Amino acid sequence: MDAKERLIVPRSGAGNILVTGGAGYIGSHVCKELALHGFHPVTLDHLKEGHREFVKWGPLEEGDLRNEGFLRDVIKKHHIDAVMHFASSIVVSESVVDPEKYYRNNVEGSLSLLSAVRDAGIKSFVFSSTAAVYGMPTQLPIPEGHVTEPINPYGVTKLVIEHALRDYSRAYGFKSVALRYFNASGADPDGELWEAHDPETHLIPNAVRAALDPDYTLKLFGDDYSTPDGTCIRDYIHVKDLARAHVAALLRLSDWDSFQAFNLGIGKGFSVREVIGAVEKKFGSKVKVEISARREGDPPVLLADASKAMKVLDWSPEYTSIEAIVGTLRTPGWT
Repeated sequence: MDAKERLIVPRSGAGNILVTGGAGYIGSHVCKELALHGFHPVTLDHLKEGHREFVKWGPLEEGDLRNEGFLRDVIKKHHIDAVMHFASSIVVSESVVDPEKYYRNNVEGSLSLLSAVRDAGIKSFVFSSTAAVYGMPTQLPIPEGHVTEPINPYGVTKLVIEHALRDYSRAYGFKSVALRYFNASGADPDGELWEAHDPETHLIPNAVRAALDPDYTLKLFGDDYSTPDGTCIRDYIHVKDLARAHVAALLRLSDWDSFQAFNLGIGKGFSVREVIGAVEKKFGSKVKVEISARREGDPPVLLADASKAMKVLDWSPEYTSIEAIVGTLRTPGWT
């Protein structure tokens, strides 16, 4: 099926979509998926972490979310119909040592955006949230109804905005949704986009680097967990599946009147050792590993119950094995 055959008429009637953080890893993949579905993505990004070359499916507006005048001008200029909000600081360990950065970027920036959106009369809002809002799990897989007690400032700031969206939905008639990701992974199967954080903190790209860079060794944080091979187990969801879920949520915003939250994962986990094995098989090279102490707050297992998203959004992940996810990595350049 080619791109034209996949285009659909947006059910929501929203054509011009403001994508904050659209030059980043997940945001850029979502922009591509939006374009495939007949939407017109407008990327807003300050490019401190994002990449100009990832903005391929619509215009780029370069600026800061905390500048409300700039936001209002962008919304007016592009006749924005709906917003997808990805722009945030995302490194958990950094949030612990520099919480002010996270409250300013993730909370202050988001509230500035919501103010501009409300003033413009925009009612449709899709928010990039995280499984970090749950904290230490008390049941597995984790459902949306699990208690939300984040254990780091990153998770707290995301939960604050979820609460704001819930309140805005009640008070101002917003139609909003929060998508709580588990471990985003993989790369665009067409090779047009990839993961390129600096510094890189995610396991898969660092494992690839350890397989290909003779001067780099992967730190494995704990090999004594109560799991089959002693390493942490995580639910990895492919970035294209995430992008598809965002578009599905946008298309269905008109179906409900209150704030909604959905988990996005595949419902099964892979250990650090299994990820390393998949990378070694893909690239034909040994991943150099150094065993380090456990990181504080790392639970042995995190798994999503994504049944609500599958049912309500009529969505299901296409990449359901770690081999399939790692298989979308094309060249060393993606790291």
